[in-house]
Amino acid sequence: MKRISSFIVKSYKWLLVLWVFITLGLGYFAIQLPSLLEGDGFRTDGEYERVEKELNENFGFPESSLLLLFEDQSEETISSVLNEVEEMELASSIQTPLDNEEMQNGDLAYASLLFDEEPEDMGRVISDIKSVISEENGISLTGAPVISEDINKASQEDLKNAELIGLPVALIILLLAFGTVVASLLPLIIGAITIVAGFGVLAIIGQDTQLSIFILNIAPMIGLALSIDFALLFINRYREELSKQEKGAALRTTIETAGRSIIFSAVCVFIGLAAMSVIQVDIFTNIALGGTVVIILAVLSSLTLLPSLLYLLDSKIDKWRIIPKDKDTTPRWRTFARWVMKHPVFIALTAFVLLFIGVLPVFNMNLSIPTVDALPESYESRAAFDTIDETFMSDQESTAYIIAEREDGWLEGDGLEAMKELQDRLTEPEIVDSVDTLFTASDIDSPEELAATLEQPQAREQLEPAIDQFTSDEKLMIPVNLTVAANSNAAQDLMAEWSEASWQMDVMIGGQPKFNEEIYTEIYDKIGITLAIIILSTFIILMIAFRSILIPLKAILMNIIGLASTFGVLVWLFQGGHFGLDEADIALILPVIVFSLVFGLSMDYEVFLISRIREFYLETGDNTKSTIEGLANTSKIITSAALIMIVITGAFAFTGVVPVKQIGIGIAIAIFIDATIIRLLLVPSLMKLMGDWNWWLPFSKGRK
Repeated sequence: MKRISSFIVKSYKWLLVLWVFITLGLGYFAIQLPSLLEGDGFRTDGEYERVEKELNENFGFPESSLLLLFEDQSEETISSVLNEVEEMELASSIQTPLDNEEMQNGDLAYASLLFDEEPEDMGRVISDIKSVISEENGISLTGAPVISEDINKASQEDLKNAELIGLPVALIILLLAFGTVVASLLPLIIGAITIVAGFGVLAIIGQDTQLSIFILNIAPMIGLALSIDFALLFINRYREELSKQEKGAALRTTIETAGRSIIFSAVCVFIGLAAMSVIQVDIFTNIALGGTVVIILAVLSSLTLLPSLLYLLDSKIDKWRIIPKDKDTTPRWRTFARWVMKHPVFIALTAFVLLFIGVLPVFNMNLSIPTVDALPESYESRAAFDTIDETFMSDQESTAYIIAEREDGWLEGDGLEAMKELQDRLTEPEIVDSVDTLFTASDIDSPEELAATLEQPQAREQLEPAIDQFTSDEKLMIPVNLTVAANSNAAQDLMAEWSEASWQMDVMIGGQPKFNEEIYTEIYDKIGITLAIIILSTFIILMIAFRSILIPLKAILMNIIGLASTFGVLVWLFQGGHFGLDEADIALILPVIVFSLVFGLSMDYEVFLISRIREFYLETGDNTKSTIEGLANTSKIITSAALIMIVITGAFAFTGVVPVKQIGIGIAIAIFIDATIIRLLLVPSLMKLMGDWNWWLPFSKGRK
């Protein structure tokens, strides 16, 4: 670090120029990022994807579909609008309520527009159709591509709202911490440059890689919070050193000390992100990628751009002081620490009781894959979809699609026998309502009779539409209609059972039930590996850093309890609909993302606190006194850093996209619990109770 610190001090002008070019260059790409984002990220390579491809290519299923909702509209208006859409030659086919009574219900009706374009290529089509209905009241456009487009818009709006709320409050906290305008603005400048550069890098990556819409909020949430946190730590240490030595030496010392802490912090967060990417669902790999990009840039800007600005500013860092220099707060924290040391059992028990009260609701957690309910209800596409869903669709039914392949085809004797056996087997489970095949379409139940019918030219001609619907060369498509919802445990269990079953031919399973089963299975199968990587890596790093077995074990245990309490609070808030929040299930991604991120972030505070305690312990050998002094000397910086993190992430509580709102609130609550109940109460009280055993390491010869 000494060579790096000397290089940065000597080359500060060149580094400033380099960062100007980086910001301008990547800023050009950054503004393109929103247009490159598509989909919610819930995608994994599996049978569902392969079946979808087969359905599109061989069985005439549309690549995309849109829905037009008509409210209080005459048949003439419906006919006129649909004719105008048809004349535009956008849709491959249109299913109209004028030809289908099931698409009408009282004053409500809907039309289904089918397209050959991929969902991500539907932007122009959506715009053209909206232009047709723009002057018509009571006609709304919805469907997956429209909802995806609106979530993108909502995410951009949410980011602006979060910045408008979070940054001013963060500035106030920084003013309280530093007292001067210049010192307080520097972390915000570093954060802004980090996000601009991060967006630019992600936009370049997004040219060849599909990135989730949610990355637009989560990446800046992580990057901004970490950048400001790092800058707060760095500037605080620099001002301390500046009071003791000239600016060059002060900067070198700061880079060598605070710089190490920043790098360690980044490594801890990176471990969480890397572990998350083990789960091969796009949203996790996307967030791991986006998070890694902004973390690297946050470290680089904090260790090169920030020192260069500080060197350039010199004494001007204290310019425009609006808050008088406060007195040393260490004595007050020392008094608090002594109080904790006098009542360790009471405080530890109280902290555990508070945490376990928070944990209780977690046993009622309902996890779900975010769909249209991720979009705020104020959006027309959400309202229209909900109306169609509630009026015309059944949320207690779903359809799975079976693709079976047989080398000799399906339309001769043996093939029809195999088809009938497959049909009978698929009908066996209780939750199967019906199975559609060539037998059900022809009302013929016997393979021999159907084979004879197909040999008659006139009869075969009548069955040709059904033949084309269910067969394509050697492939057979069978829709299986279930009596349960696609996201039900029963549907997922059946999909898993069929995937593991032995079939007489090659069989693939698709449809929404299979999609849900694959996502849940991938997460549940890999979550253990993810947690093991995070916990084991954290244990090894802390054991080496503090030369102790018990301190890493305590840190991991307390983090797990704190995060469990966080999840319990989130269940109470969202599933209970408290504090004005709409009732909603917990997004399936939330536990993984919050655990992976917060486990690393909270280690910052553990390291800040325990490092200082260990410094005093190595000097004195007195565990109690060392704990008091460590707590007294780090509490202010831990509190300030935690407040910054809480404000930046908590600002997303005022946004509309539900999964992002839940993640923002989740991180804010987790950091609050960690920086207060755990770090200020539980850690010091347990340090007191365990005494010198805190520093026990097998085969070690005492203090080192």
